[in-house]
Amino acid sequence: MEMYEKELKRFEPIIQRLSDIALVGKKIVIQGKENFIQHGPNIIIGNHIGTFKDIAILLKVVPRPVFFTANKMLFDKHDFNFLIRKHLQRHLKNFGLFMDLILSPLKSLFVNYFVANIRKVGAIPVDLENKKRIAMEKCHEYLKRGRAIIALQGWGRVMKKAPNPYVHNFKKGTAILSYNLQMDEGISVPVTPIAMFGTQVPFLVPTTIKVNVGRPMYISDYLGRDFSESVERFREALEGSVKTLIFDILKW
Repeated sequence: MEMYEKELKRFEPIIQRLSDIALVGKKIVIQGKENFIQHGPNIIIGNHIGTFKDIAILLKVVPRPVFFTANKMLFDKHDFNFLIRKHLQRHLKNFGLFMDLILSPLKSLFVNYFVANIRKVGAIPVDLENKKRIAMEKCHEYLKRGRAIIALQGWGRVMKKAPNPYVHNFKKGTAILSYNLQMDEGISVPVTPIAMFGTQVPFLVPTTIKVNVGRPMYISDYLGRDFSESVERFREALEGSVKTLIFDILKW
């Protein structure tokens, strides 16, 4: 564990440089930073509305090294270029394609640097459609070793037609990990809820990103009669907590 911490410290300048590039033009305001877990296993769960900017924010504000699963397309230059172009077009329509063309030299430098270094900052490449089981096994192992992992919920964009456009329906993965570690390993994993607002604003467009960190939650407080009931209770509680944090942000 100590070797891992030292290894990631070596790449701290790369982590900060990548985050700075991803967040050009963005100002960060954070509340509840004291709720982060400093040591031992931890899952940080939150909404996912800003593609790579959400990860960049967490690499900035979480006061310890973290691991996170990431779309395997981010590890390939051609695929990552496609994702950025799609992101700009989704948010800016035809003007997004124009921006993609104008910013092509800068984007190329960013993509090349990002792809060359993403593995060094704790990213776990995952085929998000076909191999989620492998990601779960990897996360289980990292938590057993006392590491912190990020579990963002959503598709990396605002779902305008959803009841809550900024918080997508939570999956059961985090609740399952928490249950299995509690029951099989005797490890009580704190799950830190976090809400982000402003990361949905396109790359290079200035804005203020607001981050709200909630108090850690434990599955032991939501245990039911069996596995299914316990997992669903915890899943609902985590989703509800992040929704509350988002509502708080909108009042700021």
